[in-house]
Amino acid sequence: MAQKYSRQRELIKDFLCTRKDHPTADVVYMNVRQQFPNISLGTVYRNLTLLSGTGEIQRLRLGDGVDHFDADTSPHNHFVCTQCGCVQDLEMESIGHIVETAGAHFNGRIDGHVTYFYGICGKCREMP
Repeated sequence: MAQKYSRQRELIKDFLCTRKDHPTADVVYMNVRQQFPNISLGTVYRNLTLLSGTGEIQRLRLGDGVDHFDADTSPHNHFVCTQCGCVQDLEMESIGHIVETAGAHFNGRIDGHVTYFYGICGKCREMP
């Protein structure tokens, strides 16, 4: 069933499309609230959940206890800085073959994978 149009949901998705830093729900809320002052944090969470559930955005669970969101739903990998916590898209050749490698000695069916790379980002490396 198609979702009813929501100006709030459209603003949330539009905001995410302008960002490459994979913001949290709180960051989305603080920014969308500037255009839609009456929006609640609960509404932002519900719409992020709905958008990620329909595949319109990606929900990233990076192990820091906070979900991050990405408007780019194309297959790509992410880098997470273990020092400052920034999340960046990682430009690289496809590693789609990893599914076949993982399934070579597995009796079930693997439908996909999520890969996060961790280390120190360029900004943190440059700090004294």
